[in-house]
Amino acid sequence: MAKILAVFGATGQQGGSVVKYVLNDPELSQEYKVRAITRDVNSEKAKQLKEKVEVVQGDVSDRASLEKALTGTHTVFAMTAPSFEPNRLEIEYNNAKRIADVALEKGAQYFIFSTLPNVREISGGKYTNVTPFDAKANAEQYIRGLPIKSAFVSLGSFMENFQLQTFLAPRQAPDGTWVMTRHTSPKTQVPLIDAVGDTGKFIGAILAEPDKYEGETFCAAVGLYTLEEIVGTMSKATGKTVVYKQIPAEDFRKSLPPFAADIFVEGFGYGEEFGYYGPNTKELVAWAAQQARGRLTTLEEYFEAHPLQLA
Repeated sequence: MAKILAVFGATGQQGGSVVKYVLNDPELSQEYKVRAITRDVNSEKAKQLKEKVEVVQGDVSDRASLEKALTGTHTVFAMTAPSFEPNRLEIEYNNAKRIADVALEKGAQYFIFSTLPNVREISGGKYTNVTPFDAKANAEQYIRGLPIKSAFVSLGSFMENFQLQTFLAPRQAPDGTWVMTRHTSPKTQVPLIDAVGDTGKFIGAILAEPDKYEGETFCAAVGLYTLEEIVGTMSKATGKTVVYKQIPAEDFRKSLPPFAADIFVEGFGYGEEFGYYGPNTKELVAWAAQQARGRLTTLEEYFEAHPLQLA
């Protein structure tokens, strides 16, 4: 009898990738029965999912809905969205804790959590405002202490964000070139992942060999790209001249939406100084890429499949 795999965020980038991967994998599709969990079962994406898998309503802030959604599950893939409220660290941490607690109570045997590095800890307390990272890292530590088998995926920077986060996109200069600005060195390395295309390949590896990867963290990315390499790839993909310009931190801050300014200024500063995953970033990314269940998408390939629109 197939084991029920509950997938949070099933209509989004990460969860959607996991659902698609499992359904298309000959072995995993027989071993697991997907239960897609989403806040709005009547959304267009949820309706499309209903044609392929069981779709149930579940809100991470509502314990009763989680109790219903997680009944009978064997394995859970959980992810949490960042909060931008004043107490955002506690909100996201408590949402993750709530999912894990209910999963345990309902008899789940394995918990896979989408985590991120602990910026405050790795930086020795220098960077304290990268709350979406720290909240997930704190939740990871909590989950590791529970009497349930667990594994973790720590995703790199999403390739999708080059199009979706318009406030970070290159802007056209008076001379016709396109300029991507940050306050960090052009040599700063960023781990990149096609979140929609490749998240499932990392989770799929864990699902295929759960005992092998129990307790492990996949620092999930195809590889590391410098900011110079990123704009070079953008230039090739678009046929336009895209350059990188390092600007003062305060100028970069002014270009960002106020709700996210501290997170991005500190987050990028942390990445330059300490590495996205800390001092062993290169080795951690290489190991995870070797474990992935399927070939990963390069940035060049991503832009071929999803043409970058500069506007």
